[in-house]
Amino acid sequence: MYFCSQNRTDMIVCIAEKPSVAREIANVLGAKNQKDGYLEGNGYQVTWTFGHLCELKEPHEYTPVWKSWSLSQLPMIPPRFGIKLKQDKGVEKQFGIIEGLFQKADEIINCGDAGQEGELIQRWVMQKAAAKCPVKRLWVNSLTEEAIREGFQTLKDQSAYQGLYEAGLMRAIGDWLLGINATRLYTIKYATGKKQVLSVGRVQTPTLALVVARQREIDNFVPKQSWVLSTMYRDTKFNAIERDEEAEAEDAAAVAAAAEKGKKQKPKGIIYKPLEYTTEAEGNAILDIIKEKPFTVLSVEKKKGTEAPPRLYDLTGLQVDCNKKLGLSAEQTLSIIQSLYEKKVTTYPRVDTTFLPDDIYAKCPQTMNGLYQTKFAGVAPYADLIRPLGGGKPLRKSKKVFDNSKVTDHHAIIPTGIIPQNLTELEQKVFDLVARAFIASFYDDCKFETTTVMGEVKPSDDKQILFRTTGKVIIEEGWRVVFKKKTETKEEENEQGLLPVFEKGESGQHIPSLSEKWTTPPKPYTDATLLRAMETAGKTVEDEELRDALKENGIGRPSTRAAIIETLIRRQYISRQRSSLHPTQTGFELIDLIHEELLKSAELTGRWEKKLRQIERHEYEARTFLEELKQMVTDIVLAVLRQPKQ
Repeated sequence: MYFCSQNRTDMIVCIAEKPSVAREIANVLGAKNQKDGYLEGNGYQVTWTFGHLCELKEPHEYTPVWKSWSLSQLPMIPPRFGIKLKQDKGVEKQFGIIEGLFQKADEIINCGDAGQEGELIQRWVMQKAAAKCPVKRLWVNSLTEEAIREGFQTLKDQSAYQGLYEAGLMRAIGDWLLGINATRLYTIKYATGKKQVLSVGRVQTPTLALVVARQREIDNFVPKQSWVLSTMYRDTKFNAIERDEEAEAEDAAAVAAAAEKGKKQKPKGIIYKPLEYTTEAEGNAILDIIKEKPFTVLSVEKKKGTEAPPRLYDLTGLQVDCNKKLGLSAEQTLSIIQSLYEKKVTTYPRVDTTFLPDDIYAKCPQTMNGLYQTKFAGVAPYADLIRPLGGGKPLRKSKKVFDNSKVTDHHAIIPTGIIPQNLTELEQKVFDLVARAFIASFYDDCKFETTTVMGEVKPSDDKQILFRTTGKVIIEEGWRVVFKKKTETKEEENEQGLLPVFEKGESGQHIPSLSEKWTTPPKPYTDATLLRAMETAGKTVEDEELRDALKENGIGRPSTRAAIIETLIRRQYISRQRSSLHPTQTGFELIDLIHEELLKSAELTGRWEKKLRQIERHEYEARTFLEELKQMVTDIVLAVLRQPKQ
């Protein structure tokens, strides 16, 4: 055990990121005595910051000539970056307390938020306070007493997290270098009003560019008209189809590309697309001919399939679902899940993985027991869902849930097993999403059967019009019962529903029809869709495995994306209209002013994010990254200075 006894004479100082977390840690350690700015007892002093107490120095604090905004002073690249205490009386008082404790400490335990930003916050405070004693690191995935106790039994030397600190430091320096230089550069050269500041940032500008590009697609969209052929046969609607040779060629190319890399990729075979006519006359001509011709069933194919439970939540996934299902903004969701974490009922929220490590499996029955006993307004919402998982049989263990290779510092967001108390209505709703995802992950796959019926009508002996219909029926609900609404109707349960029994070769009369169709513009971004776009560097991706691969190059971090969206709104570059996000005129103008693709490219910014992750894993040198940053900023400044003023 690492815990001190009352007889120890040395003093260990623990520093947390906020007072509420410090109280939880102090309670576990037995530091019960309340002092000014810290708690003390049992050989420990537990103190706290309020987020960032320190920040990088402003330009004029390196040299007075940088105080005035002048193109001749750009780029501003300090020979060595320094930090300063934030100018705030409360911050100054708390820092004085921390500094005093550090000077007398025999050992410091960094209990900051277990992430890149949390590491940076505490390291800067230690540097500013000139702490000299050894430092250890507490790393926990939840704030339960059990997790904190386990964390103190497995403390590591702070040097084990050097990569995390360096990545956080490079992120801060990169944002300073690019943000301050680019903002001054564009403001001085292009701003029209004396007080207008054109704010340019490493993450915010590519994000704004995504929103502007989407709005331009919408504004420039020209709808196209077509006519779609369908027919009713035995009270079942069949839609006309034709082979999609372009899609088949793309599929063949993808298979060949995979083969070159030594990977096997199964070809999709024949691919069909809806049959559409460009003019109504053309469609009616076919319609008149096939009215008198019989409909013949060519094939009836039944396929059984399975659908795995939805993945557990990472922060972005939770923000997406909360936006879609609860109408919450990304920032609101982050605030609520952070509160649930601090109330000990869910695990650490600022994560980008949907997997759990193997060692969590043994603790899952205990978590299930806590959910089983959970009640909201006297009702136990999860008891009936958990009961079928019990009965002495072990919980299902799926590689789609438990995979050590997909987990680094933190795992997916799950309940802790602590029974929730005094949650707000919104906290209950967000907790419910997390709880049901966790419970569903232990259920069997949903089993269904899909029936595809192909038919034809022959206008002539040498011409064939193909038709298709499909029906999907749930055979075994599996995990779907966890999300089933109590008011769900039988029709909703059956989705597309049962088809009549068709026999290959049968033939009969049918009633064809022609319907008008217009193409529709893309939809404006919402918080949910913009978060996904940021996660995948602007690529539209539905496949979860492909999305995982693109996360390395995403814009920003899961924990910062919500703040970026709100910053763009606050600076009046985008506006939130109901649930949609739209660029303002100022947003359009700023993106139009920026000709340097690096400043607004989601993909290039994503590569930067990848390097920061590599620094975190000791796969890339921080000093190399810093030199690249300096060169990039210099190149951007020189390129913009050469541009003629618009």
